[in-house]
Amino acid sequence: MNLLIAVSFKAIGSKEADEVHREEVIRIIKESELSYLEHDLFIEIEGPYDEVMETVKKSAYKLAEKDIRVVITMKGDIRPGVGNNMTEKINRINTQLEKE
Repeated sequence: MNLLIAVSFKAIGSKEADEVHREEVIRIIKESELSYLEHDLFIEIEGPYDEVMETVKKSAYKLAEKDIRVVITMKGDIRPGVGNNMTEKINRINTQLEKE
């Protein structure tokens, strides 16, 4: 089952800058070899449901290992039979806009 999520991680009570934590999360996502896009406020990750959720878990645990509170905000889209939705959806919208 394919899952596309937008996720953000916020470390509460850490003396380190948010960028340091974001770099650690991105490193874990890259190691997972899942498709992802970085945005200013969140990261989109797409792939098999279990692999995406495992990557979110690893990222959260990595931050929590530093004895800091981690707030995770997630929004997901499960679409049976649909893959590569992260880029294909944008392509479909652009194609429709070109027709207008």
